Amino acid sequence: AYTWIEERIGKIVSKSAFYVTPPEGFLSENWFINTVCEVASDLSVGDVFATTQAIERQLGRTEKSENGNYADRQIDIDILMIDDLIIDTPELTVPHPRMHLREFVLIPFSEIAPQMLHPVLKQTIGELLEKLHG
Repeated sequence: AYTWIEERIGKIVSKSAFYVTPPEGFLSENWFINTVCEVASDLSVGDVFATTQAIERQLGRTEKSENGNYADRQIDIDILMIDDLIIDTPELTVPHPRMHLREFVLIPFSEIAPQMLHPVLKQTIGELLEKLHG
């Protein structure tokens, strides 16, 4: 996915280590591999979103839910933040609406950008991780 992100969206400025975590929100024998990257792009927000969805499909992405419940999937690319933008449309919500509740997001995110300020919650990624652990 990193190769296609860099080829189609923009330069990867930084990326976290990979973290193996158990599924959250549903039962599965499969665990997840989580990572976060920062990308510098000249594409519009809509084009970035469309491109991430195309990459997911090309890598075997299936629906994230079955009957309204989360299910295993090959890949899931989330747009966590775009600078200090706040976007709330039926297709895309930025910052990601549940990122502050997910250790599997905050740990790798804080590895590459602990001082980045969440534009809605007005706390840094590092502070959000501390609060989650609190």
